[in-house]
Amino acid sequence: MSEVLTSREGGVLTITLNRPEVYNALNRAVHAGLADALEHASDAAVRAVVITGAGKGFCSGQDLREFSGLSGSIRDALESSYHPNVRMIRSLEKPVLAAVNGPCAGAGLSLACACDVRVAADGATFVPGFVGIGLVPDAGGTWFIHRLLGCARAFEWMSSNRRLSAAEALDWGLVSEVISSDTFAARVAELAASWAARPTRAVGLTKRLFEHAHGAGLEAQLELEATLQQEATGTADFAEGVAAFLEKRPPTFTGS
Repeated sequence: MSEVLTSREGGVLTITLNRPEVYNALNRAVHAGLADALEHASDAAVRAVVITGAGKGFCSGQDLREFSGLSGSIRDALESSYHPNVRMIRSLEKPVLAAVNGPCAGAGLSLACACDVRVAADGATFVPGFVGIGLVPDAGGTWFIHRLLGCARAFEWMSSNRRLSAAEALDWGLVSEVISSDTFAARVAELAASWAARPTRAVGLTKRLFEHAHGAGLEAQLELEATLQQEATGTADFAEGVAAFLEKRPPTFTGS
């Protein structure tokens, strides 16, 4: 059985963590499978990516049975497993959606927060996890959650191990939508198709701009905006967008 499954529907690539018996806990095989799937996501025909979990959970975090048997330093283990996949998600110039279908904890929470958009089933839960076993957040968790929630709330939550419901996560801004479990798959497919129908290059360049903005000064951000706007005006989707506006019709973007 493959630990990570992929499927394509139009321009949407769905990546499913596939260890449902352990709530999709992360081990070496999952990291390798996720890396391979994210490589496929770089294909120009893929215009949106969904990451979700098989069975009842999204991801319960690191498989602690494997963790206890790791050889070498934890630093090296993180750099060889988690970090490349986090970097790949952030470097993909297309939207990546986390479809949180159930419990999301520890490094699974970090993974969800590395994505551009998070939606949750109404039965999903979010747990920091790390502090519950005497560890600090990793896999980019502090960076992403600080940006999403602000320093004070992020610190308090990640230091408490408090379990958030899907409704609380929505209230905090951790997720953008809570969906009934009965209609979750259909709504995620609808959302992903909507993202895939957008001008992919413009979406990807916008992602790059917001990535840069957090630590940039105004002049540096203005410079990058001008550079990427020059690039955007050379795309077929820009030409289509202008033509559709002038002709008073919906645009048909191709991602090129």
